[in-house]
Amino acid sequence: MRDLQPFFVLNCKKYEVCTLKMDIMTANKQKEIILLNISGEDKPGVTTTLTHILAQYNATILDIGQATIHETLSLGILFLIEQGNDSGPVLKDLLFRAYEMGLRAKFTPISEEKYNEWVGLQGRDRYIVTLLSRQLSGKQIAKVTAEMAKQGLNIDNITRLTGRIPLNETNLQTRSSVQFSVRGTPNNRESMQLAFLEISNKYGVDIAFQEDNIYRRNRRLICFDMDSTLIQTEVIDELALRHGVGQQVMAITEAAMRGEMDFKESFRQRMSLLKGLDMAVLEEIAVNLPVTEGAERLFSTLHKFGFKTAILSGGFTYFGNYLKNKLGIDYVFANELEFEGGKLTGNVIGDVVDGQKKAELMRLIAGHEGLNIEQVIAVGDGANDLPMIRQAGLGIAFHAKPKVRQNAKHAISTIGLDGILYFLGFNDTFIEK
Repeated sequence: MRDLQPFFVLNCKKYEVCTLKMDIMTANKQKEIILLNISGEDKPGVTTTLTHILAQYNATILDIGQATIHETLSLGILFLIEQGNDSGPVLKDLLFRAYEMGLRAKFTPISEEKYNEWVGLQGRDRYIVTLLSRQLSGKQIAKVTAEMAKQGLNIDNITRLTGRIPLNETNLQTRSSVQFSVRGTPNNRESMQLAFLEISNKYGVDIAFQEDNIYRRNRRLICFDMDSTLIQTEVIDELALRHGVGQQVMAITEAAMRGEMDFKESFRQRMSLLKGLDMAVLEEIAVNLPVTEGAERLFSTLHKFGFKTAILSGGFTYFGNYLKNKLGIDYVFANELEFEGGKLTGNVIGDVVDGQKKAELMRLIAGHEGLNIEQVIAVGDGANDLPMIRQAGLGIAFHAKPKVRQNAKHAISTIGLDGILYFLGFNDTFIEK
């Protein structure tokens, strides 16, 4: 193939005198691979116009990608000119069509060796890193991306999942999420997870690191703890306060949630203190349960896309069934209170639902629905939630105790339950308001 003449990159949009920047492409190549970068004000028809020119010259498109931030376009097209064809005319046409549209065009020649190197990276592991916070800052993103670079991970794509936050927004329930698609294998996954946990604690950002596999894209069942997860209280503590034994019961509850005592034993001790409580108190508490921020938004979206949902709780079915009706939950498994003469006996009917029982029930529901355990999400805050959180394909410690956060792969501590949707890759376009 003959030597190519110099060609020009024009940047004329804001200047009366156009500036010229010359690049020389050398000959003796069997094929030419060229990367076209377009930047400028976004407008309809840009991609159509440029690809139409490539079609006229029978160019092969090897890769294409586009992003738009605040009406500013960044478009990249990697294309191939076959042996025997002259690249000069296609580059000239692309250049001047971009100029006519008020856009800047840049051409970069890519060697076959470099292209083949990129192709060779396709077999490498891929992951999704999701950040959540009320508002994301440069410092948060800088810390997370620095750790990814340290681990040898390369960012392929960045996507904003949440809508833009108004500058004068005063609502404390704002949410901000971005998703990174990364490629590579972490040098030390354990140290990376510890680093992410430290960043999360210090800078107030939730970080999820998930394999980008078929299961991440096909979760179908979400199992929730109830107390301090779906609702912002511990029901057994509310019952105890009404019965005048609040301090004793809350002390036992806290010890159990921190993992300092066996759940079954703590449960028996607390139930014995509730003996004689009038049944009418339960209804009064049920209708006033404080549902956790984001729960309605989460469940309306899950229902829309066909997810199954379950409550697996060490609390009580009386309250779980109230939430089932309120939020449209499919399954409820919890402890059945025993009454005698309209008052609590201090006992429950059947086995106590502890951490191991929750994990067993989660597997049973998944089997009943014909699901792989990797398609299941488990969400909870206490030590008795850890067995199901560890076994689920996606386990999330939600506003959890420190011990639970340290032992869970994922956590949400900065926003409400609807943050789960961003871990699933949803963006605000598809989430119910």
